[in-house]
Amino acid sequence: YRDFEEEAKFLLKLHKTHSKTFSTDTEGLAVLDLGAGPARHAIEALKLESNPVKTVTAIDIAPEMVKYGNEVADAELPNERDRASFEYVESDMTKFELQHEPFDSTWILLGSLQHLITNEQVVSCFRAAHRALRVGGTLIVELPHPKETFCMVDCTRNSWEVPLEDDRGKPYGKLQVIWGDEGDDFDPISQVRNFTVSMFIKAAKENQANHQSIHDPLQSVKDMVPMRQFTSQEIDALARCSGFEVAATYGALEEDAGVNDNDAYRLVSVLRKKDFQM
Repeated sequence: YRDFEEEAKFLLKLHKTHSKTFSTDTEGLAVLDLGAGPARHAIEALKLESNPVKTVTAIDIAPEMVKYGNEVADAELPNERDRASFEYVESDMTKFELQHEPFDSTWILLGSLQHLITNEQVVSCFRAAHRALRVGGTLIVELPHPKETFCMVDCTRNSWEVPLEDDRGKPYGKLQVIWGDEGDDFDPISQVRNFTVSMFIKAAKENQANHQSIHDPLQSVKDMVPMRQFTSQEIDALARCSGFEVAATYGALEEDAGVNDNDAYRLVSVLRKKDFQM
């Protein structure tokens, strides 16, 4: 679904290109990942061979996600030094306080900012990130492209599958995630859509006739998640209210992805901390 390694490389390149901090690659970067979920971008950044990352701190408000993120780190960071460089904190991304040296770059990825549906929540989050960053540091925000906001008659429906393995590494099924449904309601005033999220665990069993693996639904869960749709102008205004300036925008976490390209599908905003305190 996503190439986290390549995207982590690009995130670090964005920081190097647009930051105005005094730290150097030889010192190592301190990265903060907000609303991190499994924190796969941050973990991949620590795994890079030419690793410019010294420490990673991930934050999520859900204790279940913190537990899962730590399990992913345990599995993906066998090197003891790399694992010691990763910390996961259970906290609110809108009002966190960390006893940590200033961070070089903060990331809010995979649309996590969309869970903040009011301007007050977004400004509170940006100002908390502002306090945590070095002067000239970057705040990189990834959201759906604004053209989705202006085409909300039909909801964008995304689906992906994740293979499931047991403790011995043997595949036993798949987790299918479906994000969005045709009947999902959109409020044009608040710019909030109530997204239907469906998850299906499918158990694999072998078809004896042709020796192929087939998947039968084993368990399903459906929930409704309110998420805000942002425009580029809003991100600019909210950044200015929080002590940042927009250094650049991109159409994906990919090289040469212009935000105005016809095939642009994400809004990636690189914000830079200005030289004053909030």
